[in-house]
Parts: sequence; C-alpha cells; structure tokens
Amino acid sequence: MRYNKLVTDSPFHFEAGGMLDHLELVYYTSDRAYRPGETVVWICHALTGNANPEDWWPQLVGKDRLFDPDKYFIVCVSMLCSPYGETGPAAVNPATGRPFFFDFPRTTVRDIVNAEILVRRHLGIGRIDLMLGPSIGGFQALEWVIMEPEVVRDVVFLATATRVTPFMTAFNESQRLALEADPTFRAAKDLSGGSAGLACARSIALISYRTYAGYNLTQAEPEVDTLFADRAASYQRYQGQKLLRRNFDAYSYWYLTYALDSMNVGRGRGGVEAALSRIQSDCMMISIDTDVLFPPSHGRETVAALRHAAYREIHSAFGHDGFLVENDQLTAILQPMLEKYNKNR
Repeated sequence: MRYNKLVTDSPFHFEAGGMLDHLELVYYTSDRAYRPGETVVWICHALTGNANPEDWWPQLVGKDRLFDPDKYFIVCVSMLCSPYGETGPAAVNPATGRPFFFDFPRTTVRDIVNAEILVRRHLGIGRIDLMLGPSIGGFQALEWVIMEPEVVRDVVFLATATRVTPFMTAFNESQRLALEADPTFRAAKDLSGGSAGLACARSIALISYRTYAGYNLTQAEPEVDTLFADRAASYQRYQGQKLLRRNFDAYSYWYLTYALDSMNVGRGRGGVEAALSRIQSDCMMISIDTDVLFPPSHGRETVAALRHAAYREIHSAFGHDGFLVENDQLTAILQPMLEKYNKNR
C-alpha cells in the first residue's frame, strides 16, 4: 500500500461550527494510480487505527489476502482528529505555531466523511464497488451511503450501529474523565500531556471491547496458589502503554470519543428509519454474538429497516474485538461478495 497526503485548497466547515482554511488528509492506496473502471474497495478504519489497513488488518488486507491491493484498488483515509499526520488537535495551528489542542473545532462523523469524500473526488473515483468499516469505520460507512447514495454499490457494516447508545457514551465519558484526571492534560504544554490519563482511558475502553469469557481464556493466572492476581492487571497496563508507543496522543483521543458520541444517522433527516430509506447500496450488516457495544439485536433491527440488506453473525469469545480476530469467519462471509467482481475482471 502507498502513503499519500492531500492538502485541500478551500475552506472546510464543521457541522458543529468552526472552519479551517485547508485540510491535510493522509490516505493509503494500492501501489499504483487509480485506473478508471477497476474494482474499488474502500476501507474505513476504527478508532485507533490508521490509513494503512495492512497494519491493523494484516490477515485480510495484503498481497494474496482477501483484499489484495494488486487485484483491487484499495483506499483507506485516516480520520480527521487521528494523530497520524492528518488535520486534528495534534496538528500545528498556523495561527500559533503549536498544536491546536482544544482550539480545534468539535468534529462529527459527518465531518470525517465529508473529508474522505474530498479524497474520493481528488482520486477521480466516481463509483466505489465495495465499502466496509468496522466500529467507527462502520459509522462512517453508514453516513457515507446516506450522504452519497449513488456512489457506493455494496457496503458492509461490521460491528457498528446507526446511533450511539447511552451505554457506549457512558464508556466514552469514563475515558474522558480519565484524561481530565491527569493534570498534564489541560495544561496542554505539548503532545505528551495527558499520557497517564490516556493509558487509563485505553484500559477502560478495552474492557468494553472484550468479554468475561475472553479475559478468562487469555488472562487466567498460571499458578494454582497465586496470592494476588496480576496477569489481567499487567495486560491492562501493557495495552495502555502500547497505545502511547504508537504515538497516539490524549487530545486526538478526546476528540475522537466525541466524534463517537455524534453518531446519529437520523439527525436532521427525520429519524433513523427515514435516513436509512435513502440508502441505495446493497447492504450487509455483520454482528458479533458477544459484542456488548453493538449487540446483534441492534444489527438485526437495522437490517429490518433497510430495503436491500443481508444479516450475518460471527461467533467470538472476544466481543467487539472479534472483527480483528475472527478472520476465517469474515473471509467466508466476504469472499462471495468479491467473487462477482473477480468474474467481471
């Protein structure tokens, strides 16, 4: 996959208010120029992912994998407010020469999609054959096929929802409270501010991504006579530090949790069902049977409200994170969708 950056030359207006003179958008594509008429696969990444799906979905994306960038023209754009080179709170504010920090406009999922549409137009792609996104990537995919119903042919919503739930917002606010509890966060002297809070927030999030069975399966104490259990505790600390080592900063994370809380496809459209009625794409909703953030019941309700939709469910002991783990099940579901494109090549 090839790294690219687009610098826009016109003002970008945010849904919740605020404007920037330009955006810098990082994206990856297959290692060639787009050839009009070839099959386009557009992947929308999850919360702490990045624009290179070979990094975070290597079992599915890569040479000789299900999504082979030599067979299809694959695109993935890094979300606004992510910390990997695109415009967001960690980017340099030209007015101050320092990161935006809290001066960045509050960002919604619709803002994220509007920025990605700029990349689509820049690449000259008029038709996306298959779009898929897990988690907040699914938020983007849902918004996109409502905002541009004529552009996307097939879409897969994976472990996602049409509207943020109170349960998910409670987790998001708990993570924000962890950030705020770190005094260096509001001090905002540099991008290391809030690092301890971010490690804690990541630990909180991880519990929502996993399950009772998953933790018991992988984090059980190895010794029969353990006095104080520590293996799961060590794992939580490790995951917090791992995110910091990936150069994720607390300010980007804070903004992205609010983007999650903005998710509501029915806002300004007469409600969720009215919004879904605009979709022209053939849709598939994939739920994970143990996902507490996006339970199968919501996936089935969404499919019932769609005109052209199929429902699939995968089994995992690992809850929401099953979309990163259950690669064989996902391949079995998605392979037939790609076959129709292979026959037309």
